[in-house]
Amino acid sequence: MGNILSNQNFLEVEELSVWFETYQGTARAVEDVALHISRGEVVGLVGETGCGKTVTSMGILGLVKSPGWIAKGRVIFEGEDLLQKTEKELRKIRGKGISMIFQEPMNSLNPVFRIDRQFLEILRLHHNLDRQAARRKMMQSFEDVGLPDKESIGRMYPHQLSGGMQQRVMIAIALACNSKLLIADEPTSALDVSTQLQFLKILRRIQQESGMSILMISHDIGVVGSICERIYVMYAGGIVEGGKVAAIINRPAHPYSVGLIGSVPVLGKKQETLHVIKGEVPSLLALPKGCRFCARCPLAEGVCRETLPEAIEVEPGHLVRCHFVERGSSMGDGLSEGRCVTGSVGSAPMGSST
Repeated sequence: MGNILSNQNFLEVEELSVWFETYQGTARAVEDVALHISRGEVVGLVGETGCGKTVTSMGILGLVKSPGWIAKGRVIFEGEDLLQKTEKELRKIRGKGISMIFQEPMNSLNPVFRIDRQFLEILRLHHNLDRQAARRKMMQSFEDVGLPDKESIGRMYPHQLSGGMQQRVMIAIALACNSKLLIADEPTSALDVSTQLQFLKILRRIQQESGMSILMISHDIGVVGSICERIYVMYAGGIVEGGKVAAIINRPAHPYSVGLIGSVPVLGKKQETLHVIKGEVPSLLALPKGCRFCARCPLAEGVCRETLPEAIEVEPGHLVRCHFVERGSSMGDGLSEGRCVTGSVGSAPMGSST
């Protein structure tokens, strides 16, 4: 999707394709995904559950395991292709160069060890610190993410912490490791609304103070719009639109983006029914020849079913894959409720002029 190369882009994903072998055939979970992140930038990857967001992040980190494999692509991180590195080399990059927090932090934290033991082992692995220095760094990281009673937290086991506190521990680990890029995969979906707001405020503050880059993955465009500077919209394994937050939310050019934004309830506006995107996501085992959204698109014509649309720049930095960009854009312009999405978590996106 129109990857824009720059000396400032320290992560560049080019034509990443991840496939899985199943009993029914080959599932093309991710295909020809291209995205870039500059230093200190917060970028969102948004789409329905099952569209390939998590698989994309696993591909970036080289965590795709059998029966899956990376069919093609490049993942350039600080000038080096991660897909050409050995597992031993990747282990040195994971945590120190790139950290990842998951939707369920309990899947990342070992349930049989105390928090301090896990934390200190990670620090000593990546920074070769003695135990005393590692403990000081751990305590400072706990303080940075607003964890109360630091000593008690360290002595606890993961199951003794709430979901929000577990997520803070994962961010603290990324901070302590001096990670340059944090991939946050649905980090708020398991949290209640008030905890979500608190978590996002902490994440935003830490990003501004540390200067780390973030790839925020979510099905909730309200969450992504509240913290990101740019957004990529993903559908059925491919990116269909990408651009600045204000452009995507106020002027969505792809019919899927229009539907995704329209399905978000608007605070203070009475709605009898929520907007629904009709139809079903195509099977990854039998993707359409042309546009993957054509079976659900109200604008679809013959060319949509036969030819995959090229990425077109509808305005500077705003790219979309649609044969009828102008028609899709005008449809989005009429979706006035889309302009309210960025306010759904109580703040404007970082780096936004709005």
